[in-house]
Amino acid sequence: MEITAAVVEEQHGPFVVRPLELEDPGPGDVLVQVAATGYCHTDGIARDGDLPFPLPGVLGHEGAGTVVAVGEGVTGVREGQAVVLGWPYCGECRNCLAGEPRYCLKLGELVGAGQRPGGRGSALRTPDGGTVASHFFGQSSFATYAMTSASSLVPVPAGLPVELMGPLACGLATGAGAVFTTLRPEPGSSIVVYGAGTVGLAAVMAARLSPATTIIAVDRHASRLRLASDLGATHTVDATDTDPVGAVTDICGGPADFALDCTGIPAVLRQAIDSVGMLGTALLIGGAPAGAEFSADHLSTLWGKTIRGTLGGSGHGQALISSLMDLHVQGRFPFDRLVQYFPLEDIADAVEASHSGAVVKPIIRMPH
Repeated sequence: MEITAAVVEEQHGPFVVRPLELEDPGPGDVLVQVAATGYCHTDGIARDGDLPFPLPGVLGHEGAGTVVAVGEGVTGVREGQAVVLGWPYCGECRNCLAGEPRYCLKLGELVGAGQRPGGRGSALRTPDGGTVASHFFGQSSFATYAMTSASSLVPVPAGLPVELMGPLACGLATGAGAVFTTLRPEPGSSIVVYGAGTVGLAAVMAARLSPATTIIAVDRHASRLRLASDLGATHTVDATDTDPVGAVTDICGGPADFALDCTGIPAVLRQAIDSVGMLGTALLIGGAPAGAEFSADHLSTLWGKTIRGTLGGSGHGQALISSLMDLHVQGRFPFDRLVQYFPLEDIADAVEASHSGAVVKPIIRMPH
């Protein structure tokens, strides 16, 4: 079938909107008509080669839409069902079986091989038959239609706007899951969030729903710090002209219990590490350029400090995404305040708005 997609032709290249051919669903495949897709920092680092993905290819991994066809052997998914396109996983490796599908041992292949699971080749072609890499994060949803697997899909409850739900697949689940699943703060805990973008603000909203009593947001954009305050931060720090580590110490009366780096900037990551003390945890979330390294003070790390990474919020993404939709309905996770919509033909504007900080979470609507 003919679809319209935003294609990256070469490393660092622009997103070019053009027609492509998408194969019919095969065994285990589900075809989804994409309503909208969030633009994520990870799409940018894949375009620039810091996350391996073959080019030319179609990115996009925060899609939501409607199931229009299913392949042989697919159960539990019906045509006409509204869904979020979640992360892929094999369901068979030791990590999947241990309840950690975000750390599927086949994740690299499923996320970045550019083809269907099982080495079945790409589902995308140019009109003249040239290969275009597909299945970025198991979906490649910068397109009017996407091919994915049934196990990745999360049903959208009736009444929710499908075009809003896509960012729950990655950025929002990552920030919220970091608090709910990975850190699990105890009553009276203090949490500092470095970077008040999508992931950081999701962490702030999740922290507000936790027993943590001190929630500090650190950023250089005054508008994002104001939004962080509205969404649950008890304190904000403008890092433009303030030493955030010193400010955190002043606010907490000593080091924080938890610090989350949502920027992927090594210098900021060090600040997150230095913001926690004895038995504290610094959590690495933000995606840094390939080959990036960071340092930590050896002596203070010996004091029981934990430096830990997390992917996608850890745990079962489908359960987390469903919970976040329920919390949104209840008014307790108002992530709609982060978004601005762009039509597919203006995807370049969405990318620029994200990178400049003008928009927290751009969502790209598909033409139909």
